Amino acid sequence: MSGRSAALGVGLLTLGCLAACESSRAPEPQPAVLVEPSAATHAALAAAVGQALEGIPVQLAEDALTHQSELLIEPVRPRDAQGLPLQGREVRAPERFRLIEQGSRCILVHERTGRRFPLSPATCMPAPSA
Repeated sequence: MSGRSAALGVGLLTLGCLAACESSRAPEPQPAVLVEPSAATHAALAAAVGQALEGIPVQLAEDALTHQSELLIEPVRPRDAQGLPLQGREVRAPERFRLIEQGSRCILVHERTGRRFPLSPATCMPAPSA
């Protein structure tokens, strides 16, 4: 094999490897919504949010993340015996989460920290465009 043929062979091999690497990459994540949520899905979502918030219990709506890919968790405001807020104005920002689909996986992303929580019992699909 001549030097020119060897170089051509190496070039073709490199091109083939690049094409294989390109096709094996994980698909780009995209905003998603939950499909056919169940009690297990809801429990996994609540657990993921609680873990992201370091154990703070949360109460989520039954239809959380079924219509839009974003979830906002407002801080709980302490109240007195009459139900009035103990502090005046709430200065803490809500915690923001988003649901993404990457391949066949549903992943909850905590925006402030960037942490990702796979929701294994969940099925999701691309979120409708706004």
